Amino acid sequence: MIERPVIVGYDGSLAAGAALKWAQDEAARRSAPVRLVYVYEWATSVVPVPAGSSWPDPDVRHEVTAAIHEAVDHAREVRPEVPVTGAVVDGTVTATLRKLSEGAQLLVLGDRGLGGFIGLRAGSVAVGGATHAQCPVIMVRGCAPPRLPVVVGIDDSSDAAEAVAFAMDQAVARGVDLVAVRACQPPPVPRRRDAAPPTYDREELHRAQRRLVDAALQGWREKHPDVTVNVRLVHTTAADALITASADAQLVVVGARGRGGFPGQALGSVVRKLIDHAHCPVAVIRHRVDRAEHGEV
Repeated sequence: MIERPVIVGYDGSLAAGAALKWAQDEAARRSAPVRLVYVYEWATSVVPVPAGSSWPDPDVRHEVTAAIHEAVDHAREVRPEVPVTGAVVDGTVTATLRKLSEGAQLLVLGDRGLGGFIGLRAGSVAVGGATHAQCPVIMVRGCAPPRLPVVVGIDDSSDAAEAVAFAMDQAVARGVDLVAVRACQPPPVPRRRDAAPPTYDREELHRAQRRLVDAALQGWREKHPDVTVNVRLVHTTAADALITASADAQLVVVGARGRGGFPGQALGSVVRKLIDHAHCPVAVIRHRVDRAEHGEV
């Protein structure tokens, strides 16, 4: 049986180079091959170009293909133990990466491509991949020293359990601690103009939230007792808590939809903020039943 690959969306940019390096390191841990893919999308077309259509300039296609082969050769030199192949594919980027992701272990993307500019946040390809891919998506950005912990965001969504499983596997494979972050800031509530702000018993709130986190981690702590798990209960928004935690992490893992999500919503607001502002790579994990919810097979 052919091992499912780690796919890298590649366009020759510095961000794509960082994504390729991350993918090779992860593929080495998984004993998996890497497939480097450049998708040529006809930006000036009114309608998508059919699969198999030829480019109007064969010299450009030849140069792009040669550049991909060069990147593959370099990757093989850097990590000869990791099988690497490359491909140039015609089509729309998001749809093509979504299709490829169906047979992949991971989809790894840089935070912005050649179309980006200084100061630009996450590019459209990164957002599109995180939104539509059918496997875990890694958006590579920032610096990630190898001894820092893996961080996972824990909420009450269906994606949270998948995120915890992925994060624990990463912590085990990397030999680092796992930090579980849960935002426990009470939601704002309307009140009369002359009414005092509502008060909460912070200690009781902490105890209740801690019980929820412990329940989410219980089975994994028993399965991997050698992994140190630290819990952080933070009185702020989930996005702010995870962005702050990412400054001292090598990877932040989050579910694609938060507890405020709804069927059909592909990407939550917390994820959107993370892939724009995180200081380290972000793993976006989607609950596997999403395909069934959307009528997909």
